[in-house]
Amino acid sequence: MTTEQKTSKPLNIILWVAQDLLALTFIWVGFMKIANPGDLPFPWIKENPSLVLTTGIFDLLGGLGIVLPTLLRIQPKLTVLTAYGIIALMVVASIFHISRGEGKNIGVNIFIFLVAAFIAWGRRKKQ
Repeated sequence: MTTEQKTSKPLNIILWVAQDLLALTFIWVGFMKIANPGDLPFPWIKENPSLVLTTGIFDLLGGLGIVLPTLLRIQPKLTVLTAYGIIALMVVASIFHISRGEGKNIGVNIFIFLVAAFIAWGRRKKQ
């Protein structure tokens, strides 16, 4: 007997909304970090151009990875792994901001952490 359960329809809808919002956010931010970093309001961007490019690539990959595996039904477990990666990214981002004295700015990181944790929990259930 397996402990996995089929995801209910309302939960599945909520998960898709959460995944789509994270995907749009991460793809937009990733694109902005790569194509137009000067347009972003973060002070660390001018100080760390290689970090901007690296995080931009991670953001794009996270945005694609949070929806495509489930959407295409090709290795949907990769969505869960992407959610875990986003969780790790938000922990690192929070530590980075706190170390720079920007602790008041980690609310978005905490929110994204919670959404990614919800997606990881919800998508671990059998689709």
